[in-house]
Amino acid sequence: FFHLAFKDFMFRSLISPRSVAFAANSSRFFHATGAVLGSSITVLPGGKLNVPNNPIIPFIEGDGTGPDIWHSSVRVIDAAVASAYGGERKIEWLEVLAGEKAFRQTGEWLPEATLEAFRTHLVGLKGPLTTPIGGGIRSLNVALRQILDLYVCLRPVRYFSGVPSPVVKPEDVDMVIFRENTEDIYAGIEFEAGSEKAAQLMKFLESAGESRKVRFPATASFGIKPISQE
Repeated sequence: FFHLAFKDFMFRSLISPRSVAFAANSSRFFHATGAVLGSSITVLPGGKLNVPNNPIIPFIEGDGTGPDIWHSSVRVIDAAVASAYGGERKIEWLEVLAGEKAFRQTGEWLPEATLEAFRTHLVGLKGPLTTPIGGGIRSLNVALRQILDLYVCLRPVRYFSGVPSPVVKPEDVDMVIFRENTEDIYAGIEFEAGSEKAAQLMKFLESAGESRKVRFPATASFGIKPISQE
């Protein structure tokens, strides 16, 4: 089909090159009524996606402006698919829960059933999600990335003829941006000021000769940003 790469306030594809092993063999999804709604996207030998004519795409409606964005976006996406494939293909949308809507209905911010749906169907969309207050998951967006190993935000950038642009030669713009999604600040390795782990880390910095860079060691919190060569 096509790849959707919108910003955080829009809907984002959920697919992990490392998690394709979760794909089931040509599985089908059934409603409680037993009606066949569509087929799962699967992975062929060599890593190529096998997209059926009626793929099941899980979606998280999202919080805040999420419902408004979704109700408009789904009409555009469905119309684009119908136009591109002459009605031969159609997305079977499967709503899964996360965020405030999930918490109201299940008591969980990120139900396991939602994660399993993305693992099974491989591709999905999500709307903006609120950050729970009071401990637990600090960011549902980061939690989704880490649990499903969505380690890259892939953003294709290209020019479409006829679109106004401030650049001199917009037709030369054709690139793909790879943004880190799970390491660096997203790793969430943090130690609160006054905690035992913060004190241990401060001692390590002292032994490594780096303590002078911490202005107020007695009240400092620490965050670690791991960045691998991979």
